[in-house]
Amino acid sequence: MTQNQFLERSRYYLAYEYPTKIRFAVEAALEVAQAHRHLATRIHVIGSPERRGKGHAVREAVRLAAGDVIGFTDADNKTPIGEFDKIESRLLEGFDVVIGSRSLPDSKVERLQPLYRRMGGKIFAVVKRLCVGLDDIVDTQCGFKFFAGDVARDLFRRQTIDGYMFDVEILFIARQRGYRIAQVPVRWRDDGDSRSQPVLGGVRILSDTLAIRRRHRSLRPDRHPRAVLPMDS
Repeated sequence: MTQNQFLERSRYYLAYEYPTKIRFAVEAALEVAQAHRHLATRIHVIGSPERRGKGHAVREAVRLAAGDVIGFTDADNKTPIGEFDKIESRLLEGFDVVIGSRSLPDSKVERLQPLYRRMGGKIFAVVKRLCVGLDDIVDTQCGFKFFAGDVARDLFRRQTIDGYMFDVEILFIARQRGYRIAQVPVRWRDDGDSRSQPVLGGVRILSDTLAIRRRHRSLRPDRHPRAVLPMDS
């Protein structure tokens, strides 16, 4: 599925399933997003000609969002937008952060990543565990994450990583702040479009992971737990 097809399907899903209170940050090529801007009043396009990284883009989107639920997903349909139904039920139970996972018993991975990506993921998991813990979160990198609106704003105003490791940073901050995190199994398929650079990327991942712990280890839990979301059924 192309980014154009995904945005078209997402626009329909958001317009007719979740009309008022949910804001998605959909990562797509700027020119693709601009082409859809006129199709719905709730599509807002942000970005810049230079690449600033996914972490920067999502942080900016959250800053501008005003929904009761804020989340982000990739525009290549690795996780179908309809999987949000699973997310919503956990948010209604009172969880603050709900993330899609490819590694739970009921997850459905329809197309695996190449072997070198999977091996790199295992190395990454070891580095993550040694540096920031999060051992109980079996998949930090699935690009399908949702938050209670006030929680998202609290997390992303503290988030600093622009690149690949921003997912880990957000989850580490959430854990430090005492927010309740739920993991849900989702459908997922690899699209074969990888921009990773194994050597330079590995150095950046190590540097960013160490920075995450250094910057956020002094954070303390939120003393004012939120109420269960008043979302329409």
